[in-house]
Amino acid sequence: MAVAGYPYAEIVVDLPVPKPLTYAVGADETIVAPGHCCVVETGRRQIMGLCVARSNSAVIAEERIRPVRRWLADLAPLPPDWLDFTRFAADYYQHPWGQVAVAALPPFLRTPPGPRWPATIRRLRAAAPAAPPADGDSLSTIPPPLNTEQRVAADALSAASGFAPFLLHGVTGSGKTEVYLAAIERLLADDPQGQALLLVPEIALTPQLQARLRARFAAQPIVSLHSGLPDAERSAAWLAAHEGRARIVLGTRMAVFASLPRLRLIVVDEEHDPSYKAGDGVRYSARDLAVKRAQMLGVPVMLGSATPAVESWSQAMRGRYRLLRLPRRAGDAPQPQVELIDLHQHAPANGLTEPLRTAIAEAVARGEQALVFINRRGYAPVVACQACGWLSACPRCAAYAAYHKADGALHCHHCGWRSGVPRACPTCGNQNLRAIGQGTQRLEETLAAELPGARILRIDRDSTRRRGAADAALAAVHAGDTDVLVGTQMIAKGHDFQRVTLVGIVNADAQLVSHDFRAPERLFATIVQVAGRAGRSGLPSRLLVQTRFPRHPLFAALHRFDYDSFARSQLADRKAAGMPPFTSQALLTAQARTLEAALAFLAHARTLGLGLPAQAKLYDPLPMPLARLAGVFRAQLLAEAGQRGQLQSFLRDWLARLREADPPPGPRVRWQIEVDPQEI
Repeated sequence: MAVAGYPYAEIVVDLPVPKPLTYAVGADETIVAPGHCCVVETGRRQIMGLCVARSNSAVIAEERIRPVRRWLADLAPLPPDWLDFTRFAADYYQHPWGQVAVAALPPFLRTPPGPRWPATIRRLRAAAPAAPPADGDSLSTIPPPLNTEQRVAADALSAASGFAPFLLHGVTGSGKTEVYLAAIERLLADDPQGQALLLVPEIALTPQLQARLRARFAAQPIVSLHSGLPDAERSAAWLAAHEGRARIVLGTRMAVFASLPRLRLIVVDEEHDPSYKAGDGVRYSARDLAVKRAQMLGVPVMLGSATPAVESWSQAMRGRYRLLRLPRRAGDAPQPQVELIDLHQHAPANGLTEPLRTAIAEAVARGEQALVFINRRGYAPVVACQACGWLSACPRCAAYAAYHKADGALHCHHCGWRSGVPRACPTCGNQNLRAIGQGTQRLEETLAAELPGARILRIDRDSTRRRGAADAALAAVHAGDTDVLVGTQMIAKGHDFQRVTLVGIVNADAQLVSHDFRAPERLFATIVQVAGRAGRSGLPSRLLVQTRFPRHPLFAALHRFDYDSFARSQLADRKAAGMPPFTSQALLTAQARTLEAALAFLAHARTLGLGLPAQAKLYDPLPMPLARLAGVFRAQLLAEAGQRGQLQSFLRDWLARLREADPPPGPRVRWQIEVDPQEI
């Protein structure tokens, strides 16, 4: 509780202001403490704020200090460790504190005037799980017995005292989830009020895992937190976690910021997944913040993956993370047999080679399921004129618009632009336009034509737009109501498909020829994750990969499912090239109506940076790989330093200069900094 005599409150808000704003506390002086939410005025509008400190003096004239309009004093304040954590995240990712802390709050605390008390809170409490039963009987289904490696991993996590980071490297199907659940079970038994946070990379993975958690811990309050939830449901889940009623919180990257006053264990499943890095706003890494939050709280954290991020593997090799291994699949099921289909020898028709077509047909004939993976939705990636070479470019982006046959339209998968397919070439008038290449829709159509009577199911963002559609589709696969599953990344990881015995990879080469130095790592992870959907029940299984580069070193490691040698080679390559994790990077991006304006701003920013003590290297400004997006031109400037601390110190000084300096003349430019960028 606050002490009388501190009449001012330092308030952070979700605005690009560098420091907290000072307000008068008002009549609530004795009941308001740091962590309390409030409504304040900025300019002529009211916004939500968060008290981060009390003070007895102000740095601005008293007549300029406004009072807090309204305190949400009936809601327990955010705990001090949460405030410290959000401040660290703001400092590390070089954003104002309020743009991290207030933005992390649930919808009912981000929109003024906030909840009216006390009916709103009562409704939210009623919508979320109640407090755990007094008898502590939390288990329902009997857990399967752990094998030796699983038991070692679960025991190590449960026995950890204080901050202890673990990297669980388990092959697909090895039972990593059972290790997580065993550790959570022991936590709940040992600490009657303890809370566990389990992070997953995608919303699509939460229903299956939540069902598993509810079956295992039937009497324990469990909530999910992700952006796909309705506002009321998400707010109720957040409140249950904040008040300690929810013992287990399952969520996507946003859940790393959940208020958990008695957090005792953090688990990050599929820790390598790029989805843990936010793509807009504050571009934080939920995986990295999970480790930091565990360190600040002094609790164990486990990162799990069949294909750990190279950065995480490096931490384990240096002894900073304890490496635990699950080298065999549950029930000793064998890994799929890897077969490469050389596209120089087997020309594909509609994306599928004869060996892959035959294998799919044979699997269906045996009553088994086949999975065909292509990371490209739509019917075809481009429509072309055979006479003059016109291509269906998006008018707003430096990209092609894909053809979607279902609605006979062109779609840009970057900005959302849509248009009907022209009847004739806009350039030469030729009416013979062709859809070039393959997407999930075209593969679905091809397989349906070749396998009459077979049940073909497509799972991608287009087929699962309606709420519940993804759950229904996955349930059909699990129930055996599907013979061939065609899909994108949505089906690549985390799903326990018991009847899948064949996996076909259609367009693996797209990532092999990428300019991104992380492309081989991501391709290896994708293939291993997709392959892991096959043979989980113990039936013999196969992985067929269509490629023009069958002798690439990546495939040699894939043949043996040898992540260790692949990771060693990647680390050696990165060390020789001076790439992360052997350097630290930040990316300054600029957006403007013209590319020239964006590049001019970055040149101006580089000049400001070169005037600072030499702690970081600044590269020349360049257009981004997708230089035009939604009608806006984009450019980037890379900053690099040998040590993370050096880069952070440089960024603080550089960005302060950039904010204070007059921008170069010309069109308005928007800019943003990204620390530890994942795409350059």
